[in-house]
Amino acid sequence: MSGTTTSALTIAQFPCLNDNYGYLVHDETTGETVAIDTPCALTYRAELQKRGWTLSAIWNTHHHHDHTGGNLDLKQMAGVKIYGPASEKIPGMDVGLKGGDSFEFGSGSQVSVLDVGGHTAGHIAYYLPKDSKLFCGDSLFALGCGRMFEGTPTQFWSSLQTLRSLPEDTLVYCAHEYTEANAKFALSVEPSNTDLQSRASEVRQKRSKGDPTVPTSIGEEKKTNPFFRVDFSEEIRMRVGVNDDDTGADAFHKVRKAKDSFRG
Repeated sequence: MSGTTTSALTIAQFPCLNDNYGYLVHDETTGETVAIDTPCALTYRAELQKRGWTLSAIWNTHHHHDHTGGNLDLKQMAGVKIYGPASEKIPGMDVGLKGGDSFEFGSGSQVSVLDVGGHTAGHIAYYLPKDSKLFCGDSLFALGCGRMFEGTPTQFWSSLQTLRSLPEDTLVYCAHEYTEANAKFALSVEPSNTDLQSRASEVRQKRSKGDPTVPTSIGEEKKTNPFFRVDFSEEIRMRVGVNDDDTGADAFHKVRKAKDSFRG
């Protein structure tokens, strides 16, 4: 679908399965290439062949099959190591990671592992601060966040606060193209947000042409994502029934439940 280059890194982004995005991160200096999750091994193999890249590693964000389904197939390539959350069952995992860990990739990119549990209990994200890039799986979406399958509201809200605190120019590479549906819900809970109105229109135009709405940025999400805004947007709080004595986690949970039942 696309390839963007910043510093020594090129990011290849391409559709997988029904609505997943696949990502390959390639260091132009060292030739190392990492896959961010593996929805579909065939699609990844085709992209690697097209670009002439050799896979070095897989970075898994969580255990769901649409993120790990290609692990074992791709691990058959010589030298491929699989990284993932230590607390989850990741097929073929060689290196278990937890929030607070860090390591280097390529010619000097520092990778910080963030604990972003909530969608699954052990969900992690990979943050490259020097390159202003975040690979966050299903913890955060453009205009949304993942369903809370295993975590708790307190855990998930803490994860979202961690992500919201990153620099605003951080590019967010999330795992699904859900933005148009997310925009409809966001407008239902904060219809007077003019930034959101403009963004929703841009999203509709992009999707009508089949263009991706990902990556987004932390700054854009702070202006328009209801899951980032529920602790200070009075309109969102009123529309989902947040009370004065509700905690931030309580407020987040009310938005999450409203989204779960939204049929717009």
